Amino acid sequence: MASHLDTLVTVFGGSGFLGRHVVSALAKRDYRIRVAVRRPELAGHLQPLGKVGQIHAVQANLRYPDSVKAAVRDAGIVVNLVGILAEGGAQKFHAVQAQGAAAIAEATARVGARMVHVSAIGADPQSASLYARSKAAGEQAVLAAVPEAVILRPSVVFGPEDQFTNRFAALARISAVVPLVGGGVTRLQPVYVGDVASAVAAAVDGEAQAGATYELGGPEVLTMRQVIEIILDIIQRKRILLSLPFWLAGLQARLLQFAPGALKLTPDQVALLQLDNVVSDGAKAAGLTLQALGIPPDSLQAIAPSYLWRFRATGQFQRKVVEPKSS
Repeated sequence: MASHLDTLVTVFGGSGFLGRHVVSALAKRDYRIRVAVRRPELAGHLQPLGKVGQIHAVQANLRYPDSVKAAVRDAGIVVNLVGILAEGGAQKFHAVQAQGAAAIAEATARVGARMVHVSAIGADPQSASLYARSKAAGEQAVLAAVPEAVILRPSVVFGPEDQFTNRFAALARISAVVPLVGGGVTRLQPVYVGDVASAVAAAVDGEAQAGATYELGGPEVLTMRQVIEIILDIIQRKRILLSLPFWLAGLQARLLQFAPGALKLTPDQVALLQLDNVVSDGAKAAGLTLQALGIPPDSLQAIAPSYLWRFRATGQFQRKVVEPKSS
């Protein structure tokens, strides 16, 4: 049997939030890794994750099929992690998450490589969200070109560089009010980025069922209100939680979609929040979960304090005041 050093894995989107964790997980397994990104000069932070010469960044743009074909040349396995949370410029949901996924899958099929495609829980061709519809179209395109591709659908992913917990912590730092879209009743199953990366690596190792769709969630199902309460407790800030009906949040999002940083809220995100984002009963029954891959998921409470401390008033040096129990 050939060693992993003889296997080249091309990772599209390997320089992003999830990507750097996937590259690290693959490097620890001794794969040779080609990271396909739009701007390889900004991917230098990946090289220290592996041995000398193990990780190499190349230029590839999903809107230019020839660059995609060049990136998968000689690869034994192709991983697609590319995704966007909001549209901007030429980066449109359909172009990146549907057409881009199709281009990668078609190139993968040409070289006869295996494929692992990361999508999202909630991918649905009938969804009111363009994000969710484009994710579903991407899955369909991948399976049409590579029927044995493994598809991984994570719930909301959290970790040190995320745009989820960090965003709400940053908002709480600058505002006395934190809005709860739809009253904060939407159910989520936050999953740690390291666990998702381990799932990708397991699929690359061949431990996942070919052609199967896995749903990846953390150990707890939490409402959006509970998630924000956990974040506020970690950063030790008391804030007013203001419930916003979906219709009002949708109106505000028409303006806030142009806002910077933590204030940004798009109409498409409001549409996404109208549906729960949790692992389905069908996936559990079929054994298509993190646990089925031998990965015990880490909780938000266990991981988030290790990086959200910077949002406390005095950072890591702030002491947590414990109120005395009433007798």
